[in-house]
Amino acid sequence: MAEIKLPENKLNQLKEVAKSFNNDGGELINVLHKAQEIFGYLPAEVQEVVAKELNVSVAHVYGVVSFYSFFTMTPKGKHPISICLGTACYVRGAEKVLDEFRKLLKIQVGETTPDGKFSLSGLRCVGACGLAPVVTIGEKVYGRVAPDGVKEILAEYKD
Repeated sequence: MAEIKLPENKLNQLKEVAKSFNNDGGELINVLHKAQEIFGYLPAEVQEVVAKELNVSVAHVYGVVSFYSFFTMTPKGKHPISICLGTACYVRGAEKVLDEFRKLLKIQVGETTPDGKFSLSGLRCVGACGLAPVVTIGEKVYGRVAPDGVKEILAEYKD
């Protein structure tokens, strides 16, 4: 895999974030959250910088990044779409909703549309079980989503 050249300004921003947490390895998750805000995702190169700045091993950083579903090692689309696949959502048809997003966007879970506009992922639980099935796009939550409502939801993001 080709190495990614990190932009100098974002790299400096990341180092400042680590410094704001006193370069404390115990603040790894907080630093990773900020790093993902800066870069949009956490490629190996970012993980290496975080490990160096916090004086922890790259393996430790990778372990945390790969354990928590919030973190991603692949770039997300401008509008990241997540479909809850927890029990309540699944029982109420989340899989059919997910299939409709896949069909309309022509991508699979974990992929991003060629134009970089949308990415698609599944979650285990959003914590809004009363609204099942639930879809989030960025910070916006859509409840009681039916497959025939997916096209309308996507239309909101036409720029």
